[in-house]
Amino acid sequence: MKTSQLLIPTLREAPGEAETVSHRLMLRAGLIRKVASGIYTYLPLGLRVIRKVEQIIREEMNRAGAQELLMPMASPAELWKETGRWDFYGKELLRFKDRHERDFCLGPTHEEIITDLFRREVKSYRQLPLNFYQIQTKFRDEIRPRFGLMRGREFLMKDAYSFDRDEAGARENYQKMYDAYHRIFTRCGLTFRAVEADTGLIGGSSSHEFMVLAETGEETVVYSDAGSFAANVERADVLPPESVESDAARPIRSVSTPNCRSIEEVTAFLKVPANRLVKTLLYSTGKETVAVLVRGDHAVNEIKLKKVLGVPDIELAGPATVEKATGAPVGFAGPVGLKGIRVFADQAIPALKNVVVGANQLDTHYVDANWSRDFTADHVLDLRNAQAGDPSPKRDGVLKATKGIEVGHVFMLGTKYSKTMNATYLDQQGKECLAVMGCYGIGVGRAAASSIEQNHDERGIIWPYPIAPFHVHLIPVSQSDKTNDMTAHLYTELQTAGFEVLWDDRDDRAGVKFNDADLIGAPFQVVVGDKGLAEGLIEVKVRRTGEKTRVAPAELVQHLRSAVPALDASASR
Repeated sequence: MKTSQLLIPTLREAPGEAETVSHRLMLRAGLIRKVASGIYTYLPLGLRVIRKVEQIIREEMNRAGAQELLMPMASPAELWKETGRWDFYGKELLRFKDRHERDFCLGPTHEEIITDLFRREVKSYRQLPLNFYQIQTKFRDEIRPRFGLMRGREFLMKDAYSFDRDEAGARENYQKMYDAYHRIFTRCGLTFRAVEADTGLIGGSSSHEFMVLAETGEETVVYSDAGSFAANVERADVLPPESVESDAARPIRSVSTPNCRSIEEVTAFLKVPANRLVKTLLYSTGKETVAVLVRGDHAVNEIKLKKVLGVPDIELAGPATVEKATGAPVGFAGPVGLKGIRVFADQAIPALKNVVVGANQLDTHYVDANWSRDFTADHVLDLRNAQAGDPSPKRDGVLKATKGIEVGHVFMLGTKYSKTMNATYLDQQGKECLAVMGCYGIGVGRAAASSIEQNHDERGIIWPYPIAPFHVHLIPVSQSDKTNDMTAHLYTELQTAGFEVLWDDRDDRAGVKFNDADLIGAPFQVVVGDKGLAEGLIEVKVRRTGEKTRVAPAELVQHLRSAVPALDASASR
């Protein structure tokens, strides 16, 4: 297509709201525009990328034996009430009433809808196994939508659901989807890793996330330096301490710590390392306030805490709640003498000796507090995030950490939904049996954004060939008849050869065209100008490497065809 035929509103500077590389470049390159918080319009270039990702997904899902359908975006409340998720899901579920005052929600996921379809339409074991997928708009009312397509409220998602006769069949389907996801993300040109993950609000017995490795990722992945273990930090178990510290318990004493509220301030004032301090964090569940004790250099794993408490949402207690529970402002909470609320301690706490804790009094901490003698907890559990340097939960080395972006997730659901919704089939003996289910999701827009996080430089996007909006950016640098005629000829020839071409036909300076070409990020740039044509040559630039080659126009198609495999190789390095 010609630039004059497309809306490509490139920007010299990114809006101030854009925090990540992908968000900035998608706005600057004219791929998306914001409509409301977490809600975007895909402009023509952006939609071309999305459609290519979708096509790869469709090809691999069909190859794996899944059937495409399309479910409604709106779900009736009665289905969600059957599974208990109407109330459990929390505020991310956008609820509304129709004109008849019937309750609905905008679907953040479709387990209820697909299970209802199964129980209505499938009766016999002869119809199994089944796997259905869709590419559908979803809506989750995120409390803090940010990072463009990375964490929006409205987003495109491929979700699939498998139904099997038994656990063995379900695991076979799970493996098929796992393998399909490997092919999908490989074909999209992404560098990724599959890791064990928490099942979250979807539920089920086990799951894996497919994480695109990028320093700007929101998620932390931990993996063994000597084994096969890899998991989202939220999912990774932490081994308990092998022994209790051997130091003799010293008498507890109160110390003035004026204006020292944070870990950094307290440890600096008392000249102790963070691992000698026990943090007391108060959380609100909506029904109660609980206290959580973790070492000063550790972070509470809120996923683990929510599972322990059996609640869908928790949040750090506000200043008024903290003061009511402890008698002191935020920053001075501690476990000594804490009454009236349940206390949960991470398993590392009982192994410590002579630690610093808050004294539940303004500008005051206790020094040399000790477990059992001075404080205890109602429950001692694994409540922290794994981190680099921890032993692997499989005892196969030491954990390392990297950042990642979740682009896909596969779940073993088991009978969680078929049981609550009575989704059964008749076996060979005519006996009713529960279908065993799996669930498999891919964030389509997030996959595109993740590609930018991995593939960019200071000038703009560097698209992997398979999902680039155009393969070739054709750039005439003069308006002479000779240049225009050759550009038109190459435009037709390249398209006939199967290349998707963006012809910059603007009457603008060469520098403007080059800057926009680098920003948009097509794998190849072909420059046509009077000087080169006088020598019988045109210039080909590889966007990823910046390498420039002069070739005869008649050799262009063959040159590009031979260069495509090298692009894939350089992208993987």
